[in-house]
Amino acid sequence: MITVFAGMFLYAIIHSVMAGQGVKAAFRRRFGERAYHGLYRLVYNMVAGVTILPVMLWIYVGSKTVVWTAPGTLEPALLIVQAVGMIGLSVSLLQIDMGRFSGLSQLQAYLTGAPLPLPEESLQIRGVYGLVRHPLYLFSVLVLWPVTSMTDTLLAFNLLATLYFIFGSRLEEKRMVRIFGQDYVDYQQRVPWLVPFAKLRR
Repeated sequence: MITVFAGMFLYAIIHSVMAGQGVKAAFRRRFGERAYHGLYRLVYNMVAGVTILPVMLWIYVGSKTVVWTAPGTLEPALLIVQAVGMIGLSVSLLQIDMGRFSGLSQLQAYLTGAPLPLPEESLQIRGVYGLVRHPLYLFSVLVLWPVTSMTDTLLAFNLLATLYFIFGSRLEEKRMVRIFGQDYVDYQQRVPWLVPFAKLRR
Protein backbone atom coordinates (compact mmCIF):
# COMPACT_ATOMS: atom_id res chain seq x y z
CA MET A 1 0.00 0.00 0.00
CA ILE A 2 2.84 2.40 0.87
CA THR A 3 4.47 1.59 -2.48
CA VAL A 4 1.30 2.62 -4.32
CA PHE A 5 1.07 5.85 -2.31
CA ALA A 6 4.71 6.65 -3.11
CA GLY A 7 4.31 5.79 -6.79
CA MET A 8 1.16 7.88 -7.16
CA PHE A 9 2.76 10.78 -5.30
CA LEU A 10 5.74 10.67 -7.65
CA TYR A 11 3.41 10.41 -10.65
CA ALA A 12 1.42 13.44 -9.48
CA ILE A 13 4.58 15.49 -8.99
CA ILE A 14 5.96 14.64 -12.44
CA HIS A 15 2.58 15.21 -14.07
CA SER A 16 2.10 18.57 -12.33
CA VAL A 17 5.65 19.78 -13.03
CA MET A 18 5.32 18.93 -16.72
CA ALA A 19 1.99 20.76 -16.84
CA GLY A 20 3.61 23.84 -15.31
CA GLN A 21 4.82 26.84 -17.25
CA GLY A 22 8.46 26.42 -16.17
CA VAL A 23 9.03 23.09 -17.91
CA LYS A 24 7.07 24.22 -20.94
CA ALA A 25 9.19 27.37 -21.22
CA ALA A 26 12.38 25.30 -20.90
CA PHE A 27 11.18 22.97 -23.67
CA ARG A 28 10.47 25.99 -25.87
CA ARG A 29 13.93 27.42 -25.31
CA ARG A 30 15.65 24.09 -25.97
CA PHE A 31 13.68 22.86 -28.98
CA GLY A 32 11.87 25.89 -30.36
CA GLU A 33 8.29 27.11 -30.55
CA ARG A 34 7.21 24.81 -33.37
CA ALA A 35 8.57 21.71 -31.64
CA TYR A 36 6.76 22.72 -28.46
CA HIS A 37 3.39 23.01 -30.20
CA GLY A 38 4.00 19.87 -32.25
CA LEU A 39 5.60 17.48 -29.77
CA TYR A 40 5.06 18.53 -26.17
CA ARG A 41 1.56 17.09 -25.74
CA LEU A 42 2.66 13.67 -27.01
CA VAL A 43 5.79 13.70 -24.83
CA TYR A 44 3.66 14.71 -21.85
CA ASN A 45 1.25 11.80 -22.41
CA MET A 46 4.07 9.32 -22.95
CA VAL A 47 5.80 10.32 -19.72
CA ALA A 48 2.47 10.09 -17.89
CA GLY A 49 1.92 6.58 -19.25
CA VAL A 50 5.41 5.37 -18.39
CA THR A 51 5.30 6.75 -14.85
CA ILE A 52 1.88 5.25 -14.04
CA LEU A 53 2.77 1.75 -15.33
CA PRO A 54 4.82 0.68 -12.27
CA VAL A 55 1.94 1.68 -10.00
CA MET A 56 -0.58 -0.31 -12.05
CA LEU A 57 1.77 -3.30 -12.06
CA TRP A 58 2.23 -3.19 -8.29
CA ILE A 59 -1.54 -3.18 -7.75
CA TYR A 60 -1.66 -6.66 -9.27
CA VAL A 61 1.63 -8.15 -8.07
CA GLY A 62 1.95 -6.45 -4.68
CA SER A 63 0.15 -7.10 -1.41
CA LYS A 64 -3.27 -8.66 -1.80
CA THR A 65 -4.68 -7.86 1.64
CA VAL A 66 -8.45 -7.62 1.25
CA VAL A 67 -9.93 -4.54 2.89
CA TRP A 68 -13.55 -5.38 2.20
CA THR A 69 -15.65 -7.75 0.14
CA ALA A 70 -19.12 -6.83 -1.08
CA PRO A 71 -21.97 -9.30 -0.53
CA GLY A 72 -22.71 -11.45 -3.55
CA THR A 73 -26.18 -9.91 -3.84
CA LEU A 74 -24.56 -6.54 -4.64
CA GLU A 75 -22.37 -7.85 -7.45
CA PRO A 76 -24.92 -7.28 -10.27
CA ALA A 77 -25.50 -3.68 -9.13
CA LEU A 78 -21.76 -3.00 -8.90
CA LEU A 79 -21.22 -4.40 -12.39
CA ILE A 80 -24.02 -2.19 -13.73
CA VAL A 81 -22.40 0.91 -12.19
CA GLN A 82 -19.05 -0.05 -13.72
CA ALA A 83 -20.72 -0.60 -17.10
CA VAL A 84 -22.30 2.86 -16.88
CA GLY A 85 -18.84 4.22 -16.08
CA MET A 86 -17.25 2.49 -19.07
CA ILE A 87 -19.98 3.64 -21.45
CA GLY A 88 -19.86 7.19 -20.09
CA LEU A 89 -16.07 7.25 -20.33
CA SER A 90 -16.22 6.09 -23.95
CA VAL A 91 -18.84 8.70 -24.86
CA SER A 92 -16.82 11.42 -23.11
CA LEU A 93 -13.74 10.54 -25.15
CA LEU A 94 -15.73 10.42 -28.39
CA GLN A 95 -17.00 13.96 -27.75
CA ILE A 96 -13.49 15.43 -27.69
CA ASP A 97 -10.77 15.54 -30.32
CA MET A 98 -8.82 12.38 -29.46
CA GLY A 99 -6.08 13.25 -31.93
CA ARG A 100 -5.43 16.53 -30.16
CA PHE A 101 -5.91 14.96 -26.71
CA SER A 102 -3.29 12.29 -27.41
CA GLY A 103 -0.93 14.67 -29.19
CA LEU A 104 -1.02 12.73 -32.45
CA SER A 105 -2.69 15.55 -34.40
CA GLN A 106 0.04 17.94 -33.29
CA LEU A 107 2.70 15.39 -34.23
CA GLN A 108 1.18 14.95 -37.68
CA ALA A 109 1.13 18.71 -38.24
CA TYR A 110 4.73 18.96 -37.08
CA LEU A 111 5.97 16.21 -39.39
CA THR A 112 4.01 17.38 -42.43
CA GLY A 113 4.88 21.05 -42.09
CA ALA A 114 1.29 22.10 -41.38
CA PRO A 115 0.66 25.32 -39.41
CA LEU A 116 1.17 25.17 -35.63
CA PRO A 117 -0.23 25.70 -33.08
CA LEU A 118 -3.49 24.04 -34.08
CA PRO A 119 -6.65 26.14 -33.74
CA GLU A 120 -8.19 25.93 -30.28
CA GLU A 121 -10.74 23.16 -29.85
CA SER A 122 -14.30 24.42 -29.37
CA LEU A 123 -15.77 24.39 -25.88
CA GLN A 124 -17.76 21.20 -25.27
CA ILE A 125 -21.01 21.93 -23.43
CA ARG A 126 -23.42 19.33 -24.83
CA GLY A 127 -23.94 15.61 -24.30
CA VAL A 128 -22.17 14.31 -21.20
CA TYR A 129 -20.47 17.71 -20.88
CA GLY A 130 -23.92 19.14 -20.22
CA LEU A 131 -24.29 16.69 -17.32
CA VAL A 132 -21.07 17.63 -15.49
CA ARG A 133 -18.07 19.75 -16.40
CA HIS A 134 -15.65 16.84 -15.95
CA PRO A 135 -17.31 13.66 -17.26
CA LEU A 136 -13.96 11.91 -17.83
CA TYR A 137 -13.27 12.11 -14.11
CA LEU A 138 -16.82 11.26 -13.06
CA PHE A 139 -17.04 8.11 -15.15
CA SER A 140 -13.50 7.09 -14.19
CA VAL A 141 -14.62 7.15 -10.55
CA LEU A 142 -17.60 4.96 -11.45
CA VAL A 143 -15.22 2.43 -12.99
CA LEU A 144 -12.69 2.47 -10.14
CA TRP A 145 -14.79 2.18 -6.99
CA PRO A 146 -17.65 -0.36 -7.43
CA VAL A 147 -15.55 -3.52 -7.10
CA THR A 148 -16.65 -6.66 -5.28
CA SER A 149 -13.27 -7.14 -3.55
CA MET A 150 -11.16 -4.15 -2.53
CA THR A 151 -7.48 -4.83 -1.80
CA ASP A 152 -5.20 -2.46 0.10
CA THR A 153 -3.20 -1.56 -3.02
CA LEU A 154 -6.32 -0.89 -5.09
CA LEU A 155 -7.79 1.20 -2.29
CA ALA A 156 -4.63 3.32 -2.12
CA PHE A 157 -4.69 3.82 -5.89
CA ASN A 158 -8.40 4.71 -5.94
CA LEU A 159 -8.05 7.22 -3.11
CA LEU A 160 -5.12 9.02 -4.70
CA ALA A 161 -6.59 8.89 -8.20
CA THR A 162 -9.83 10.43 -6.90
CA LEU A 163 -7.91 13.18 -5.10
CA TYR A 164 -5.96 13.79 -8.28
CA PHE A 165 -9.22 14.12 -10.24
CA ILE A 166 -10.49 16.68 -7.72
CA PHE A 167 -7.39 18.88 -7.66
CA GLY A 168 -6.66 18.34 -11.35
CA SER A 169 -10.13 19.49 -12.31
CA ARG A 170 -9.63 22.74 -10.41
CA LEU A 171 -6.36 23.45 -12.22
CA GLU A 172 -7.95 22.52 -15.53
CA GLU A 173 -10.81 24.95 -14.94
CA LYS A 174 -8.37 27.82 -14.41
CA ARG A 175 -6.80 26.97 -17.76
CA MET A 176 -10.22 26.80 -19.44
CA VAL A 177 -11.18 30.21 -18.08
CA ARG A 178 -7.95 31.61 -19.54
CA ILE A 179 -8.77 30.09 -22.94
CA PHE A 180 -12.54 30.61 -23.20
CA GLY A 181 -13.10 33.52 -20.79
CA GLN A 182 -16.71 34.43 -20.00
CA ASP A 183 -18.09 31.52 -22.04
CA TYR A 184 -16.51 29.07 -19.61
CA VAL A 185 -17.56 31.13 -16.58
CA ASP A 186 -21.16 30.96 -17.83
CA TYR A 187 -20.74 27.20 -18.36
CA GLN A 188 -19.49 26.84 -14.76
CA GLN A 189 -22.61 28.59 -13.51
CA ARG A 190 -24.96 26.36 -15.51
CA VAL A 191 -23.40 22.89 -15.23
CA PRO A 192 -22.35 21.02 -12.05
CA TRP A 193 -18.65 20.40 -11.40
CA LEU A 194 -18.35 16.63 -10.87
CA VAL A 195 -21.58 15.36 -9.27
CA PRO A 196 -24.62 15.37 -11.61
CA PHE A 197 -27.51 17.61 -10.56
CA ALA A 198 -25.53 18.93 -7.56
CA LYS A 199 -24.87 22.64 -8.03
CA LEU A 200 -22.71 24.03 -5.22
CA ARG A 201 -22.69 27.69 -4.34
CA ARG A 202 -19.66 29.44 -5.76
